[in-house]
Amino acid sequence: MIRVAVVDDEALVRRGLTVLLRLEPGLDVVGEAEDGAAAIALVRREHPDVVLMDIRMPGTDGLAATRALMADPETAATRVIILTTFDLDEYVFGGIRAGASGFLPKDTAPEELLTAIRVVADGDSLLAPKATRRLIEEFVRQSPVPQPARPAGLDLLTDREIEVLRAVARGHSNAEIADELVITYATAKSHVSSLLSKLQVRDRAQLVMLAYEHGIVTPARE
Repeated sequence: MIRVAVVDDEALVRRGLTVLLRLEPGLDVVGEAEDGAAAIALVRREHPDVVLMDIRMPGTDGLAATRALMADPETAATRVIILTTFDLDEYVFGGIRAGASGFLPKDTAPEELLTAIRVVADGDSLLAPKATRRLIEEFVRQSPVPQPARPAGLDLLTDREIEVLRAVARGHSNAEIADELVITYATAKSHVSSLLSKLQVRDRAQLVMLAYEHGIVTPARE
């Protein structure tokens, strides 16, 4: 059973999502929240597997709530899916940087939403690598990305791991990385797992973000 929390400042949206999810076998809605502060309290109390998080809310918004949840060891295991009315904006970029597992437009079809919840609950990034790359490149072109502190793990990467990180940042799947670097699929998958561990990030979306933030790759010229 996948435990889900629904966060949105519009009661109609919350109730609609809750009804949809409760009709789906294998999903259980453990609570609703109308803003970020209530969402944080709900997650700390119920420990859901996935949170559907509206990004723009009065008071504590979804971005601040996501950042707080990911920074707290007691709630960091919860996966956050950002719900937004925009495909590309600074809130989505900030949400991924804060640790969200991906984003969905609010007009997403119900079956796609249900699939997304299962994907994220299973530990995968909701954003495909190529979509993540496009999102980040577009934002970097519009506004320089403030560079955070350099992760200590970057200095521990082997030359091969750097190659794999660049390939991930270009949106390549494990199979594509294996073909490009002439290694087995299992080896490519092992290198990606090692990158996640050494760099202490949650998923491939976070690897793409880190690669751009620290100049491992740069946006392609149009």
